[in-house]
Amino acid sequence: MKVGEAQKLYRAQRTTIIQQRKELTERKEALEKKMKTTFDPEQKKVYANEAATLEVSIGGLNEKFDENQEVLDRLMQQYWSVYNAEASKQQKEAAEDSALEMSKIMEVARRIGKGAKVPPTDEKKVMDYSMDLYLAVKNLAMLNKMNKKKKEEYDSLWGDEEEKKKYDPEGKAENAETSIGVPEELAPIDAASEETAEV
Repeated sequence: MKVGEAQKLYRAQRTTIIQQRKELTERKEALEKKMKTTFDPEQKKVYANEAATLEVSIGGLNEKFDENQEVLDRLMQQYWSVYNAEASKQQKEAAEDSALEMSKIMEVARRIGKGAKVPPTDEKKVMDYSMDLYLAVKNLAMLNKMNKKKKEEYDSLWGDEEEKKKYDPEGKAENAETSIGVPEELAPIDAASEETAEV
C-alpha cells in the first residue's frame, strides 16, 4: 500500500472514530440527564447501567483514536523522510548544474579572451552572467588579436543540453510503499443502546 492511500484510510477512520465518540458522549449525557430527572429507582438503575456501558465504549474509542494517531504519525514520518530525500536529490543536482554552468561560462570567457571564435549564444551566456567579465575578455581578445594570425573556432558548449530531471518530492512521498496495512473496521454503534437512550 502506498503512503498516501494509507493516510487517507486512517484519516477516514479517525473521522469515524470522532463521530462515533461524539454520538456516544451525547447519548451518555442524555442518560445522565434522565437519571437526574427520574424518581423511579429501577429506571435510574437501567439508565446508570446503560451510561456505564457507554462510558466503556467511549474508552474503547479513545484507545482506537490513540492507536490511529500513532499510525498516522508513523505514516507522516515515512512521508517526510521520502520527501526530504527527494528534495535533497533535487538540491544536489541543482548545485551540480550550477557548477557545470559556471565552468562552461568561464571556459567560453577564456576562449573569447584568447581571441577565438565562439558561437553567439555562448558569448551571450557570458554577457548575461557578467557584463564586466564579458567586457574584460573582449578587451583581452583585442590585445590577443594583434598577436595571432589564425582564429580558433569552437562549437557551443551548450549544444545538445540534456533534458533536466523533474522532481516531485510530494508525489514521490505519497507513492512510497509502506508496510502499514488497512485499518481495522470499527464496530457500528449498538442499535439496542440507542433505543435505551431514547426511552
